[in-house]
Amino acid sequence: MAGHHEPTHDFDPYLAEGEVKHPDQTDPYFGHLITAMVTPFTKEDEVDYEAFEALADKLVNEGNDALVVSGTTGETSTLEDDEKEGLVRAAKSAVGDRAKIIAGTSTNHTSHDLEVAKRAERAGADGQLVVTPYYNKPSQDGVLAHYTAVADAADLPLMIYDIPGRTGIPVATETILRLAEHPRVMCLKDAKNDITATTEVLTKTDLEIYSGDDQNVLAWMAMGAAGVVSVTSHVAAPTFRRMIDSVLNYDLKEARIAHGELGPVIRGMMTRVQGAVSSKLALNWLGFGINTDVRLPLVEANEQEKELVLADLREAGWNL
Repeated sequence: MAGHHEPTHDFDPYLAEGEVKHPDQTDPYFGHLITAMVTPFTKEDEVDYEAFEALADKLVNEGNDALVVSGTTGETSTLEDDEKEGLVRAAKSAVGDRAKIIAGTSTNHTSHDLEVAKRAERAGADGQLVVTPYYNKPSQDGVLAHYTAVADAADLPLMIYDIPGRTGIPVATETILRLAEHPRVMCLKDAKNDITATTEVLTKTDLEIYSGDDQNVLAWMAMGAAGVVSVTSHVAAPTFRRMIDSVLNYDLKEARIAHGELGPVIRGMMTRVQGAVSSKLALNWLGFGINTDVRLPLVEANEQEKELVLADLREAGWNL
């Protein structure tokens, strides 16, 4: 046809000599779908390792590439160090080489972090998830020094967890760029909701970026991110897997359908009560052998909260 030009993927000439990277995170070290696991407890408030191993096996069978243990959703703040180490060992026992295990090693006490990181390495973890020190509100120099010390403490790939809504401070983009130069700092779990900042990290570093917000997965992956560290995937891993695989196959239509299906589920799991509470509740409703018990200061959902979660899940088509 006259005047017709074949589509081209070449960039404009004035960009050809620039420093912009074009992210291709199609083979990330920890895979694409990662669930931040709850920690089941017995009625006597002990860690229920048997239920934990069964849950880890279920999640990997449903398409998870890696699992986070003793993270925020695992109630890390109220776990003892021995329990955190035990959870890593239990996860490795349950899934073997079928998925990688990422240990949440975070506290707001750097020397304690170093010990937890070493224990995670000894227990067989494949990586560690490290959140910005919370409550202390260190300067960015302090944030840089903290992450560097933890990365130096154990021979584990490190995932930065940037979630200012919980920690009180962000990890500044410049700090992330500097941390990306460390050989063990490999990934970023991004829960800052700043597309401009995320794009800058994607195009200036080799960090593998994961959405730390379940509702942002499609948007973040469209920009080139690797995938998600999810809470909702406790009960919707197959749908997340379908959406992620559709993105990787450049099937935007199918990815949008899955994203829409996940909407009410994410709302119910992430906005009504804390994620550990909602995940244990929904797993229990679905017949998975897990108690709904959580450790103070968390408490179980009240009746009004349960009704809100139920309404969301029923909107998604769940027969509850």
